[in-house]
Amino acid sequence: MTRSTERLLALAMLVVGFACFAKLYLALGGQPPATTRAEIFGAAGVLSILAWLLFLAGLLPAAARHDPSAPLFGRDAEIAPAGHPSLRRFALAVPLVALLAIVADQFGPWRGPGGEPVESKEVTAAPAQPATPVEPAPAPAPEPATPAQETAEGLPGEPIAAPAQLTPLAAVPPDLTSVPPAHPSTQQASPAASQPVQQTALAPVAQPEMALPPETVAPPPPAPPAQPTAPEGHRDAVVWLAVSADGHEIMSASTDRVIKLWDIDGKRLIRDLGVHKDMARGALFMPDGKTALTAGDDGEIVLRQLSDGAVLHVFSSGANGGVRQLKISLDGKRAVSGHDTGSVVVWDLEKGAVLHVLPGHDWSVSSVAVSPDGTRALTGSIDGELKLWDIVAGKQLRSWHGHDRGAYGALFTADGHHAVTGSGDYTIKLWDLDSFKEVRRFDGHSGTVYALALSSDGKRLGSVSLDGTARL
Repeated sequence: MTRSTERLLALAMLVVGFACFAKLYLALGGQPPATTRAEIFGAAGVLSILAWLLFLAGLLPAAARHDPSAPLFGRDAEIAPAGHPSLRRFALAVPLVALLAIVADQFGPWRGPGGEPVESKEVTAAPAQPATPVEPAPAPAPEPATPAQETAEGLPGEPIAAPAQLTPLAAVPPDLTSVPPAHPSTQQASPAASQPVQQTALAPVAQPEMALPPETVAPPPPAPPAQPTAPEGHRDAVVWLAVSADGHEIMSASTDRVIKLWDIDGKRLIRDLGVHKDMARGALFMPDGKTALTAGDDGEIVLRQLSDGAVLHVFSSGANGGVRQLKISLDGKRAVSGHDTGSVVVWDLEKGAVLHVLPGHDWSVSSVAVSPDGTRALTGSIDGELKLWDIVAGKQLRSWHGHDRGAYGALFTADGHHAVTGSGDYTIKLWDLDSFKEVRRFDGHSGTVYALALSSDGKRLGSVSLDGTARL
């Protein structure tokens, strides 16, 4: 056979192979249901694809046929390929059988008009679809009731035994509304005797609603006591609290941008002191007890009057970014602010001017502390770096990596030679600011230590953490 014929056979093998795989896919998916096992289509498809490859490569030539004009022996004799006739016939037979199986499976007599398999009677008898009600056969005339039966029928509350002549309960349709009336001949033959029979036969089928067992329902839980409400309170998280020097007032800052002043003794709101343009970060009482300094992410530090919240002065950080931390010297003459850009700004509160801008930190400033004499400041950033500043001369004195994570809640001790810092590494460290060495470490928190406070005598340290605990 010629090479073109081999290629046509190879193409036929390829088409049959893909048809087998398509039928296999439909059979496995159930669209339409197959009457032939899916494994047959899979095997036929694989063999057809294999035959396509063999025919395409020319590995299944036909049996050799000698040309009569060519000599059998000698120099001019032609050597014809031996061929593989048995394997070739098998390779041709398998796709042909597969094609016939596909045609028979799709259009065989066992298929219905829509291509669906015709179900056998045994299969169609199983579904629980309600059958059309069949009129029951007329019951034979009942025998005269015996005295024992009359006694049983006359006893109230006693079950009445069904006579043996009654139709079995399984033959009675479950839907009582579709039960046809009794045959006329039966009613005419013995109306008095047939009436008890109908009641007995239908009583079990009616299945009257069973009385529910007694149920004990627990009463609803009592309403919780009314909680005290503070409609004048903050509408979002409170991020800062400051207590006045006399201990009678609290100032709060919130992410709702509002600064509020509270009366501790009366447990009430005194007034709103003002609103920042962005999240309020801090609020500090000034040493004079009449004014307050507030700061926020809007980059403004505002001096306010406590009596009515009037704005006395606004310190704007400009390009230095939002204010994250703010501290005031004990004499109230200077303020130090830490910003989200890493800058540290020293302010002259008396003159309303900027003293120094110290761009020292690479990350956002997370803590600020001012020494008792007002000449130095300690700042920490969220990368754990600590810096000591001379805020009078505006220069950095020392920088060191104090914590593995952010440093928070920094403060000076009363002597000014030591400082305490909390951290995101859950530790609290006491530093010697003369040698810049760690003197003591306090462990125990299981969350970031965000705020610290020292007692007036410097002997007790209070700490609060994201682990939900406050420790002394």
